[in-house]
Amino acid sequence: MPLRNVCALLLALGALNAMAATPMLVIHGGAGVIAKEVTPEKEKAVRAGLQRALEAGYAQLTAGKPALDAVTAVITVLEDDPNFNAGRGAVFNHDGRNELDASIMDGATLRAGSVANVHRVKNPILLARAVMEQSPHVMLTGDGAEQFAQSIGMALVEPKYFYTEERWQQLQKALRDEQAKTSAPGKAPHHGTVGAVALDKNGNLAAGTSTGGMTNKRYGRVGDSPLIGAGTYANAKCAVSATGWGEFYIRAAAAHDICARVEYKGESIRQAADDVVLGVVPKLGGDGGVIAMDAAGNIATPFNTEGMYRGWIDKDGKIHIAIFPASIK
Repeated sequence: MPLRNVCALLLALGALNAMAATPMLVIHGGAGVIAKEVTPEKEKAVRAGLQRALEAGYAQLTAGKPALDAVTAVITVLEDDPNFNAGRGAVFNHDGRNELDASIMDGATLRAGSVANVHRVKNPILLARAVMEQSPHVMLTGDGAEQFAQSIGMALVEPKYFYTEERWQQLQKALRDEQAKTSAPGKAPHHGTVGAVALDKNGNLAAGTSTGGMTNKRYGRVGDSPLIGAGTYANAKCAVSATGWGEFYIRAAAAHDICARVEYKGESIRQAADDVVLGVVPKLGGDGGVIAMDAAGNIATPFNTEGMYRGWIDKDGKIHIAIFPASIK
């Protein structure tokens, strides 16, 4: 081969390597964690669940799969784990039912899918992705979402599948407090939610979020998790999944605001996430946290509650799991 052709080939290979990204993954299992309520047994179970989810998602990335597959894998694991407020561990609404929400977004194409107020879908994140990939819509709700699930061959489960004694007792306490007028409807513990953001080897980002919502919620209430731009957002430069008091994340269009600050103002992902989570949301009266990542693999995990279940795999492939700031635990 002529020398000039060899040089051209080497330059081309160098360009391809320059475009390749190091896979990255960040996940959360919900903000609003209270230190005194996390027993050693609970902490051990949560950490194990987060590790399983990280390993499942990272396996997709290291196999060369797209960021969407990693996000889907992570959230499916967390939805199946009763320690988190999503899927099987979802909280109960005022009527003693589980109402599940989820969304997913592909940063490379801006495609998105979401579902809200479903009762019999074992893994709402899988249905949200199906809405994105197998329908002309972005969001389906309630009975219609479940009809769509059946139309594509997705089996539904009996509502009792989602029952856990811990969540049931949380509802009973919320109902007693409401009856005694020691708390107002909507003021019961409102945190939880699971989510993931991922960067694949091609430099594409994705984000997803899933939740059981708010204990003792009424009237078909929908929070930020299934709303694109509020609880979930991803584009070519940024991916965000939020957790917290959904009404305030909706009002702030929090997930989109973070990405807009990165894209239009040139803020770092950490500055943008901090500005929204530690500034905008608290000023409105809300709280919670986010996980966020930019296209260079820089991450941010700010929260303004006592703790937030979270984990990430860094550029060296090392797993990190945290619950509280160092100053707390």
